[in-house]
Amino acid sequence: MRLLELLAYATLVYWLATLAAALGGLRRIPALPPARELRRDPPLVSVIIAAKEEEAAIADTVRSLLQQDYPRFEIIAVNDRSADATGRRLDELKRWTERLPSARVPLRVVHVTSLPEGWLGKNHALYQGYKQAKGSYLLFTDADISFRPNTIRDAVAYMESADADHLTLAPLMTAKSFWLRAFVHYFMFSLLLYLRLWRANDDRQHRFGTGIGAFNLVTRKAYEAIGTHRAIAMRPDDDLQLGQLIKRARFKQRIAVGKRHLEVEWYPSLRAAVHGLEKNLFSGFGYRLSSAIAGMIGQLIAFFGPFAGLLLLPRPSGIASAASAGILIGLYVSATRRLSRDTGIDACALPAAVWMLVAVLARSVALTIRRGGVYWRGTFYPLERLRRK
Repeated sequence: MRLLELLAYATLVYWLATLAAALGGLRRIPALPPARELRRDPPLVSVIIAAKEEEAAIADTVRSLLQQDYPRFEIIAVNDRSADATGRRLDELKRWTERLPSARVPLRVVHVTSLPEGWLGKNHALYQGYKQAKGSYLLFTDADISFRPNTIRDAVAYMESADADHLTLAPLMTAKSFWLRAFVHYFMFSLLLYLRLWRANDDRQHRFGTGIGAFNLVTRKAYEAIGTHRAIAMRPDDDLQLGQLIKRARFKQRIAVGKRHLEVEWYPSLRAAVHGLEKNLFSGFGYRLSSAIAGMIGQLIAFFGPFAGLLLLPRPSGIASAASAGILIGLYVSATRRLSRDTGIDACALPAAVWMLVAVLARSVALTIRRGGVYWRGTFYPLERLRRK
């Protein structure tokens, strides 16, 4: 019992320190503001999409991009070895745009039929898109994103006003069921705190950066300076690593909330989320078993411990647990409202959500070690190669 009481007080200290950092940090992640005006010669933006087995979503994504009110951009859609109708849908869209009498947005389709040694499929596809791109700005995005018409305009204007080389946007993430929504919100909340995502906007530090796959807008100069996707060819967390490299190379980076500009249904079901995350959660710990175990224990102590302490511990350590739980819930609701349109009512499911994420991480670790690697988009990547990158 004595050890549990000490943990309760240590957890309270952790949450008090986190509260001090996070309250200021959340304010440093602004909502993407509307563009006041663009300069007379706005830069050409090359939108690069990697699509594999995305026949259900790719057409809507491309159409939402074609409706952008930004005056100068091109779309490069890369069909990455898809076995479904993704390639055919893209070719049909291309022919449709060519028949439009006032077509102003070039749509190019690249078909990748094989994967070279030393590459993950998505990273290779994005790199192939870059090789076709003409723009001085490159927008790397996913194949299932819905864009509002003003997204690129507002993003470019914000980047230029901040004199930034990289802008990443947190999209509105929709979920159909209560438990999926609770899991998605908790995953983003714990990621926000673990990575201290607001540090991307701190120009005084160059160690911690970030990137979100839904929207990574980067200048060609910065992208080429970090070595392009060749530098992260075998990283499943390519979006995050892109941001890390940009920040470490001392380019100016910004993260903003894009819930009024882009939207994504991250996973259609909780089961799909569990299977989807098995490929990259372990990679976030560098495929180090000790680090992953420490992460699971830390999650349980810091995020589940306060609720357990409320039931198990007497006063005054029980009061410390109650204070920790109150801070945790308050921060969760604040972050959820900041990043989404939800009220944060799913905070009532926090204890269960913690165990869900720990279980998914444990599953990711166990499957990766047992298989000796990861399956991603139909391709197997050995653990030895992943650890070398």
